[in-house]
Amino acid sequence: MVHKDFLSIGILSKHSRVNVETIRYYERIGLLASPPRSAGGYRMYSSTHVERLRFVRRARDLGLSIDEVRQLLGLADQKSKSCRKVRDLGAHHLADIRACIVDLERMERVLSRLVDACSEGQLADCPLLEALAQPDDNSLAQQPTSR
Repeated sequence: MVHKDFLSIGILSKHSRVNVETIRYYERIGLLASPPRSAGGYRMYSSTHVERLRFVRRARDLGLSIDEVRQLLGLADQKSKSCRKVRDLGAHHLADIRACIVDLERMERVLSRLVDACSEGQLADCPLLEALAQPDDNSLAQQPTSR
């Protein structure tokens, strides 16, 4: 019998908006503490599990890796909560995101030029296909665009 103050994994999933299989995975890798079990072997989750899963989900939504989430959880679990380490981790991740944005903007410019070069569909050779077929030592960013 499940105690009225405990949640089933399905209810935990609804409250935290985390998939049941993901919850089990987080338990296996130690991001979520294994809950007590009922006499019938059912997991009995609490509101603490909901809060922790929401924390993990929000961190993952920001693109933080499992290891970064683990670090943040460790810092959150410490009695003396210093924001310095949390800030450093966040700043490092922010720098990674900004680098990705720069890369994505470069890719967008290159692909845009290549798509524009193919827009008429009348060229004997497709500039986009030619650019993709180039050896790896040629950067796509340096590919000429001709119309």
